[in-house]
Amino acid sequence: MDHLLRDNTTLELYAWLEEDAELPGWDVLVGNPFGKSLPEDQFTTVQNYFAEYHLEYFRQRLYRHFPSRLHALLLFATRVDAETFRAKHPARVFGRTLVCARSKGAYLCSFHDSSWLDYLRLPHSLSLSTLDTIANHYWKGALVEEAGLTFMNERWREPPVIEALFQGTLEAVAPGQQSGWLPGFG
Repeated sequence: MDHLLRDNTTLELYAWLEEDAELPGWDVLVGNPFGKSLPEDQFTTVQNYFAEYHLEYFRQRLYRHFPSRLHALLLFATRVDAETFRAKHPARVFGRTLVCARSKGAYLCSFHDSSWLDYLRLPHSLSLSTLDTIANHYWKGALVEEAGLTFMNERWREPPVIEALFQGTLEAVAPGQQSGWLPGFG
């Protein structure tokens, strides 16, 4: 699958939203890298900013045609990806509801394994060349499980969680209103 779409074919994407939030509630989407941090998570907040900075810096140099993580809505490609994210990060979705959203009109959307960000946020020091390699894998759409990463001299394995960087218009889908087609086919 090409992981960059510039189209108007209907896409169904998923987000964890606060109960009374409306799409495209940028500040309440769980994937938002600059949303509220957990109170005990101050060190991780710095790591998050650094990871986002490096991904954006690399995107501006080599992947300008992709939507910026800083200016796009961060959603999940499928319900399974959203549920996998919840299993990996239960505190990030606590008290939120999984909502399906449908694209409306023209959009720009790219798909990436957000597990690369989990790896960047681990407490380790990475060289600039390693950061560039990771950013390149992220932007070209590679899965973490294909890379053979290590952490603390152990193989680091994480299930993929495909996020969608979306620029365009979304509308919430009422429960039971999803299409019978595979995700992305309206």
